[in-house]
Amino acid sequence: MSNTLEKMNVSDFLVSAIEQNKNNTPVTAHIQDLQKLALAEFSRQEGLPHRKNEEYKYSPVASLFKTELTIGGVTDTKKNNQELEKLGIPGLDANLITLINGELQEDQLSAGKKQSFQVQNLKSLVSKPSALFTEHFGKYALPASDPFIALNTAAFRDVLFITIPDQMVLDKPILILNITDVSAPSLISPRILIHAGRNASAEIIEMFASTGSGEAVFTNSLSEIVVEEQARVLFYKIQDRCEKLNLLSTTQVIQGAKSHFDTHTVTLSGDWVRNNLNIVPDAQYCETHLNGLFILKGNQHTDNHTLVDHRKPNCESNQLYRGILDGKSSGVFNGKIFVRPDAQKTNAYQSSKNMLLSDGASINTKPQLEIYADDVKCSHGSSTGQIDENALFYLRARGIGTESARALLLIAFAKDVINTIRIDALRLHVESLIEERLTK
Repeated sequence: MSNTLEKMNVSDFLVSAIEQNKNNTPVTAHIQDLQKLALAEFSRQEGLPHRKNEEYKYSPVASLFKTELTIGGVTDTKKNNQELEKLGIPGLDANLITLINGELQEDQLSAGKKQSFQVQNLKSLVSKPSALFTEHFGKYALPASDPFIALNTAAFRDVLFITIPDQMVLDKPILILNITDVSAPSLISPRILIHAGRNASAEIIEMFASTGSGEAVFTNSLSEIVVEEQARVLFYKIQDRCEKLNLLSTTQVIQGAKSHFDTHTVTLSGDWVRNNLNIVPDAQYCETHLNGLFILKGNQHTDNHTLVDHRKPNCESNQLYRGILDGKSSGVFNGKIFVRPDAQKTNAYQSSKNMLLSDGASINTKPQLEIYADDVKCSHGSSTGQIDENALFYLRARGIGTESARALLLIAFAKDVINTIRIDALRLHVESLIEERLTK
């Protein structure tokens, strides 16, 4: 621990570092006010969560901040097209957008012109203010709700703002490469706002990767997604090539009437990973699907925290999560379904199944229902076990080797989630990554 951190606690250091490292890029008055309030809120909450914070009980963060972190990290890193292609998805035709250390690459501002969606960064928002941006930015991910939301809001240096106009149906996905590339211990704070207009339809993939020198880094990413009336958004989050990365990713979603939102979270690497997924179906006849898969080894830790907050009647949500853990890895699934008094005729389901491959692996699951309406159909289930020895014997008896039989059973277990991926190239890519991981 550095002398600086020995003289003050980590939260005080972060507040001081953020205040001293204000970005030279001008910000709007709206953002300036938000960042000021967020920093005050972070201090009011006593900074980083501790073990007494129930939401972070099984995912302590203190050990991740023992090193003095630079706010924002390196900002002038450039990647050529060849390097970006290696981080992409084979065979996928997509609109590519690249964030490096949370900053949008300038040449990406024209990314959506051919498909009539708009991409803006902080600099362009200052020079050309957007009423839509001001209306929605910071409205749903509230600093008072979580210290890491407060920290991101106070510390972000750039914004990726994607606007999909009313009636627009994108004929190919948007691929966001969210790259961390630092040469010194850093706190990186990517910030994204996506607005899908009425009757719009889009597929969006966010891929996390770390290409730096292996220095201590904490990436605290925050996305707000607005799905307007009758819009349809499929959102995929792939966390691969994240070795030695500590990653917290928060996704805050608000849905309009008759909208459809699907999300898939696949975690295959990262030292410490936490996914906060908060979805609010805020009008009637919304449909929401949450699918997640995590495959861990060594000392990896992954925590999936989900909240679906049903506020209006006649909505449906489904959660399907699968975990495979080996070595001394640890996992957490904390899924909450909240049904408010006005949300009659809500249908909400939740399933978490996990497989432990070693004595050292562990999982903490906590499915929750909090229901204040009486005309609803809600259920949840959770199970944890090991490979079925009878099924393993059956495959071995038919000439399949032990390791191959084991891999087949694990892949079949993961298929429940894999098969929900609707983009063919992405599904094949995820399948190949999983097969490679499980057959090693």
